[in-house]
Amino acid sequence: MNSARKIKLRLTQAKPRNPLVAAAKLRKAGEHRKSRSGQRQQEKAALRKHLKEL
Repeated sequence: MNSARKIKLRLTQAKPRNPLVAAAKLRKAGEHRKSRSGQRQQEKAALRKHLKEL
């Protein structure tokens, strides 16, 4: 083999990703409602308020 011969590598470029999808995944886009812990805290506060009125 001749040392003057060069090896050529052909690399295919990856398809560019949609930047909006990555942002949505990071935000955890989904339902617009309170988490379970938020609901529980709200219910506890409502119960305390109700008991305070009695």
